[in-house]
Amino acid sequence: MTGRGERVCMPLSVAPMLDWTDRHCRYFHRLLSRSARLYTEMVTTGALLHGDVARHLAFDAQEHPLALQLGGSDAAELARCARLGQDWGYDEINLNCGCPSDRVQRGAFGACLMAEPQRVADCVQAMRDVVDVPVTVKHRIGIDQIDSYGFVRDFVGTVAQAGCSLFIVHARNAWLSGLSPKENREVPPLRYERVYQLKRDFPHLRIVINGGVTTDAQVRQHLTQVDGVMVGREAYHNPWWLASWDLDFAGLPAGPAQGQDEVEDALVAYMAVRAHRDGTPWPHVARHMLGLRHGQPGARRWRQVWSDHRLKDRPAAEVARLARQALHA
Repeated sequence: MTGRGERVCMPLSVAPMLDWTDRHCRYFHRLLSRSARLYTEMVTTGALLHGDVARHLAFDAQEHPLALQLGGSDAAELARCARLGQDWGYDEINLNCGCPSDRVQRGAFGACLMAEPQRVADCVQAMRDVVDVPVTVKHRIGIDQIDSYGFVRDFVGTVAQAGCSLFIVHARNAWLSGLSPKENREVPPLRYERVYQLKRDFPHLRIVINGGVTTDAQVRQHLTQVDGVMVGREAYHNPWWLASWDLDFAGLPAGPAQGQDEVEDALVAYMAVRAHRDGTPWPHVARHMLGLRHGQPGARRWRQVWSDHRLKDRPAAEVARLARQALHA
């Protein structure tokens, strides 16, 4: 079997974010947008091959279209995990070649893989050999002090020869030492033009841009140059933005959200289901929606109620009622 990258159509997507884009966060985001492509947190090959597969891979059917992001550097292990992802129903397998954290580097994967493009190509080929869903790569424009467009051009060219046809490009270098993961998202300068140049040099590939996107205007500008835009922290901190994506960027009727109240009610119902089904405490879900009323009068009071640890043993529906009262106080 061979992966078919052309099946991935993603004008907008929400980035994989460690500790944030878990299954509850993704369910919440799907309440806001039908079209946005959602990504799991990075799941390492070791976690899948030696840990609880269901805990890492289970998801709600409403989350589609949904991609599994893998972290690893051994082609055979990645192939086994990609097959697991396909068997569990994921629509895409994405290889992380962009994370700069020390923990990831100790495992010899993430951004440091950009220094070994042939190894990445071998990993992509191994995964494509065993799955029939697209295999894609997320990466940076460079690592450390390498400040050459030729570096990322050659990386993409080599990996594309293995059959990868979609690349998600964070438009910053990754510093493998001297900067924290947070600083790596902020300190290296954004170089969008280099991502645009990749599209010009590889017009047959789908190029998705990532990094620093916070407004409709930025999305529209990027979409004149590349095939898609991946949004990270702004989608998490200001999730109501997603409610406009279907109509504004995907050419679809407005998404399922009718208003913040309806979204909150739907997520409260989900909290009740999760609590009954597997004992998930509602704060594990509620933390992801604290930005829902960003900019709305009373939003701070509403967040304070949902964040009040003294209420954690009360039913979510009761907390929702108290939060709504605080919102309109």
